[in-house]
Amino acid sequence: SGTVSLEVEARGRKKHGRYLGMAILVRIEGVQKLSGTRHEIIPDRLEAGTYLMAGAITGGVVTVANVIPEHLRTVLLKLSQAGAQIEEDMDWVRLVSPPRLQAVDIETLPHPGFPTDLHPQMVAALSVAEGVAVVQETVFENRFGYTHDLVRLGADIKVDRETAIIRGVDRLTGAPVQAQDIRGGAALVLAGLKAEGTTVVDGVEYIDRGYHRIEQKLAALGALIRRTA
Repeated sequence: SGTVSLEVEARGRKKHGRYLGMAILVRIEGVQKLSGTRHEIIPDRLEAGTYLMAGAITGGVVTVANVIPEHLRTVLLKLSQAGAQIEEDMDWVRLVSPPRLQAVDIETLPHPGFPTDLHPQMVAALSVAEGVAVVQETVFENRFGYTHDLVRLGADIKVDRETAIIRGVDRLTGAPVQAQDIRGGAALVLAGLKAEGTTVVDGVEYIDRGYHRIEQKLAALGALIRRTA
């Protein structure tokens, strides 16, 4: 008998100050026979971060269980800098948000930096924060498409290539908006929680790719939200 040898090499590629992604090389030494095993996958830090930001944008209190706080360290730091109180243990995080966050600057980076897949949700939260925030996207290009719909809700956001300048406003107003991807769609849902009146988010099939019944979990937190199709 033998064991499978698995070696993974990942190298970040960067050009002109922008991350181009990871070059991954996997080497496997096979065996004649495989045996069963048991493996527990890690919790989804992006889903956890999204629900924490739902609490942040609404000035609420949210406890997320089954999470590894260390995987969200940079996110928790930024939320804390924005004025939220953070409590944590080995497998849970609790956020207590002030009525209004303070603006903080964000730069997305590969892990363990601030996740690019949480920047849209953070931009939504910053859209109603006190002050001016600058968000720089260094991982992917053309990531700010969702901001057009945030502006439709009343946000003051100016985008220049891969940088967004967010001037916090006192309130958002509900309107029909269109999700174009998973995280941008989640950001629109969070903005809708804060907006006065009714917000209708179309394109929920994008959001479903990253969240299982997001409306049920938000409703459990007290949100007035329902799925219409």
